[in-house]
Amino acid sequence: MKLIQRIGYYLGGFSFGLIILAFFLNGKKVSCSYGPDARVLKNIRQKQIVYPSNNQDTLAINYILKKGDVNFSESDTRKEPCGLYVVDGEYQEKEIKLTIENCDSIATITSIKYNN
Repeated sequence: MKLIQRIGYYLGGFSFGLIILAFFLNGKKVSCSYGPDARVLKNIRQKQIVYPSNNQDTLAINYILKKGDVNFSESDTRKEPCGLYVVDGEYQEKEIKLTIENCDSIATITSIKYNN
């Protein structure tokens, strides 16, 4: 078998496999949260979130919890009994820094800082 035929068979099978996967995974909520930021944010979002009593901007907080970046250098992930995470993000041209206490079943937002 010539090299061009092998490449043709490979590309044909590969494209057929992609089409089959597209049909199987179509409409399902599949996520690829393999990075440390994505895993921490997904873990926080899955829990009951306690917002500060003086804050009414829950939309911005939810956006930061979905699209933000965890600042591990400022976080204390091994704090007992609940890890402390600092999440940075931008919402409507404002820099927002959230400090979140992440326990087993609840995540409490302890502070919110806005920077322009």
